[in-house]
Amino acid sequence: MPDAAAKLPAPGSLGAWLLATRPATLGIAVAPVLVGSACAHLHGSFRAGPALAALVGAVLILIGTNLANDVFDFEKGADTKERLGPTRVTQAGLLRPQAVRAGMWTAFALAALCGVYLSWVAGPVVLAIGVASILAGLAYTGGPYPLGYHGLGDVFVFAFLGLVAVGGTEFVQTGTLSPLALLCAVPVGALATAVLVVNNVRDVATDRVAGKRTLAVRLGRAGGLLEYHLMSLIAYAVPAALVLAHRLSGWALLPLLTLPLAVALNRALRRGSGAALNPLLKRTAQLLLLYGLLWAAGLWQSAG
Repeated sequence: MPDAAAKLPAPGSLGAWLLATRPATLGIAVAPVLVGSACAHLHGSFRAGPALAALVGAVLILIGTNLANDVFDFEKGADTKERLGPTRVTQAGLLRPQAVRAGMWTAFALAALCGVYLSWVAGPVVLAIGVASILAGLAYTGGPYPLGYHGLGDVFVFAFLGLVAVGGTEFVQTGTLSPLALLCAVPVGALATAVLVVNNVRDVATDRVAGKRTLAVRLGRAGGLLEYHLMSLIAYAVPAALVLAHRLSGWALLPLLTLPLAVALNRALRRGSGAALNPLLKRTAQLLLLYGLLWAAGLWQSAG
């Protein structure tokens, strides 16, 4: 049972809504915008207005996706009393499914407004990217073929919280998408995927019963551990490779300061299981945010 000893907010309260947004995960949306903005600065085209709109839009899309997951997983029977993860408001009875759906659509609608502004700044292709991101957020656990239920959640996270978010942030500021930005997006997407891996490794047993065929269910715990290790390796190999290839200055090695934390988290994942992995989920998200801050700072300094 998740958070058994924790005091839950009152049903329908502001605290319940805050819990529903999963604030510990929102750094996953912040990191790629920071990195994409640093990539724009590398090309001498950082623009604060579009960067801020991209940040707000990315956070709103993630909130909408979190709310969608909350209500859709409940309706599909994936979230039950046996759930091992942090409290889900729909399953816990803190918010009615109709209310969570309304909150989901509100978050996506506000994100769409950010997209309208960004399309005015950078062209209609940005609106298409925003619509695709919202549809992907809905399709993660909703719709006739939910991605997360068919082992495609990892691909979704890597693509949209890595490549699309970083590349899109650069594009709205520069009007172009550089190959370097896509390379810089790879570590962000890898660590965002690692957050999902912790969630799925924890839930292997309950997801299997619910028919949720995540990649961890398909590959087993050992496969999930290997994926986490691989995503971590990629995250730290990319900055080193770009510096060695003389694409970036030594400042780009700043994210390597987080390597001891990543090593500790990899060890913790191997030792833990079930609800004991909940703190690791939060710490992996924190690792991504810290990595993103340092990666962005290193890229910014590499501009000279």
